[in-house]
Amino acid sequence: MLIHELITIYEAERKESPKTLNDLLDYFQRKYIAEEIDIKSYREIFNLLHQEGATSAHELI
Repeated sequence: MLIHELITIYEAERKESPKTLNDLLDYFQRKYIAEEIDIKSYREIFNLLHQEGATSAHELI
């Protein structure tokens, strides 16, 4: 999955663009917690965004 695909999914549901990659990561983390995406998809998304510099709010704690 590519970042522009993740942005498209985000925009379709949220009706706005993500301000940062961290916003995208937080959004997909919530989808995983809500069981809307599976662990394999979440790991792929997490790794992609993390490689691009995104950090999880959970990493700051």
